Amino acid sequence: MNHRTSILAFLVIATFAVGCAKEPTTAEQIDTLKTKTNEAAQEMKMQDYQFAQKTEFTEKMRIQLVAINTDLDQLAARIEKSNDAAKAEAKPKLQALREQAAKLEKQLAKVGNATESTWEQVKTGSTKAYDDLKDGFTQARQWVSEKIAP
Repeated sequence: MNHRTSILAFLVIATFAVGCAKEPTTAEQIDTLKTKTNEAAQEMKMQDYQFAQKTEFTEKMRIQLVAINTDLDQLAARIEKSNDAAKAEAKPKLQALREQAAKLEKQLAKVGNATESTWEQVKTGSTKAYDDLKDGFTQARQWVSEKIAP
């Protein structure tokens, strides 16, 4: 793992550890998530990954996937504490997010098998899967903040 990836992994873990110490409000969680995902997405877009950098690309995408899955687990736990109506409404939303995460995982598996001739297509598919998951998660978190009191 290179230096930048190590720092990103440390920040994700540190953010999770600090989040466990005190429960932030939903608005704070949304702001933090937006900031983290926007920074990660900007970094991914700023660097045009070449075929020779597919390992670095995969590592960064996996770190982001772990962060989103961790946040998704926290969101699911929060929903579990809510009323039955909110749980019933949230269940399909959570399932859709889990499916998007699985789609990204499959896409990342393809990165390992990508050849120089298929690299751009695989990279684009992975980036799109990540963007879809990130957007879906942001919408789900917004829904939770509107439907479930902090």
